[in-house]
Amino acid sequence: MAHLAVASGYQQLTRRLNRFPQGAPPSETLFKILGLLMSEREAGLVALLPIRPFRVKAAANAWKVEPAEARAVLDQLAGRALLLDLVDGDEPLYILPPPMAGFFEFSMMRLRGDVDQKLLAELFHQYLNVEQEFVTALFGRGETQLGRAFVQEPALPPELSLQVLDHERASLVIENARHIGVSLCYCRHKKQHLGQACDAPLEICLTFGGTARSLIRHGHARRADEHEGLDLLRQAQERGLVQFGDNVQHGVSFICNCCGCCCEAMTAVRRLALLHPVHTTSYIAEIDGEACKGCGKCVSACPVDALSLRSRHDPRHPKRRRAALDETRCLGCGVCVRACPSGGVRLRARPERVITPVNAAHRAVLMAIERGTLQELIFDNQAHRSHRAMAAILGVILALPPIKQALASRQMKSRYLARLLRG
Repeated sequence: MAHLAVASGYQQLTRRLNRFPQGAPPSETLFKILGLLMSEREAGLVALLPIRPFRVKAAANAWKVEPAEARAVLDQLAGRALLLDLVDGDEPLYILPPPMAGFFEFSMMRLRGDVDQKLLAELFHQYLNVEQEFVTALFGRGETQLGRAFVQEPALPPELSLQVLDHERASLVIENARHIGVSLCYCRHKKQHLGQACDAPLEICLTFGGTARSLIRHGHARRADEHEGLDLLRQAQERGLVQFGDNVQHGVSFICNCCGCCCEAMTAVRRLALLHPVHTTSYIAEIDGEACKGCGKCVSACPVDALSLRSRHDPRHPKRRRAALDETRCLGCGVCVRACPSGGVRLRARPERVITPVNAAHRAVLMAIERGTLQELIFDNQAHRSHRAMAAILGVILALPPIKQALASRQMKSRYLARLLRG
């Protein structure tokens, strides 16, 4: 009975998270993770919070307590990065982040003594790499993914450099950010506790805007300026790391600098045959058969095993090889281009430019439609009480292509929504 009592709060929170596109499949391992991060009472309280941004009054009403008491609990949760508190006027705006990219990562983005991070790393490994249901659900469902790859701008030939859109440039994200935070890489820090980390830089994870400001305020990130951010980007690119960030055009909140051996998304391609767990860039690698020397450096550099060495089928030189590309796996990041010493790999534009959601609301609606959870997004505790939240969601739906609108209409079975779409 004691076990059931302890698990109940975590079960409530898990059910709450799974009503939305970025959920967390229930398992004993998940409950153990949540048990390290929060108490049963806290889990039960968080389960009552809106997924949409909310203020103290909404939490006080949900918990049936006075605003001052709710504010104290919210601030304590934000101090442990289980919530984000954004500065918005006189009163903070709170956000319940998803597990990934969210409070899973935040728990390992600094050294801390209040949590057994070695045990936490072992549980994360069990939940993400052994049980696999979470990673399959996170990266393998729907067309719209949480994250996207950024192209390494130095890898682009001059004729393509002029075609790169602003939101496709990691450098511009850094230059335009009002707040920049630097933290430990969650993936490599976790692997470090398991004795499996590579030698890529550890303190190189970047957050931006309100997310960075909240993490900095509570010590989960340290403040950096534009020059340091660009320097870290340069270091990451020189080390052959992939820039993986928010799949949005505006309001990018994070850019991770990922290796192929530690990053959950990159390893999912090899372990689970999941193609494009993050959105690709608008570019793709191309092999120059004449320039390629068959050295294999591009093959070693590729984080998703999109490149391999094949025989040249040259009867005069039967041992000679050349690189070959699996286009279905290629991220278009440009890591291989910079690794090639002979100019045998280059980037070319994909036949169709990759479309990136405009902002987080646009992405959330697309993910919800594709995963069959649109009704949960619209009828969230906060959305149905806020004209602004409802207007933002419906505005995104009305701007979608007809096929996505039809999917939304079928899921909602709402005469009101049908009238809006017809109008």
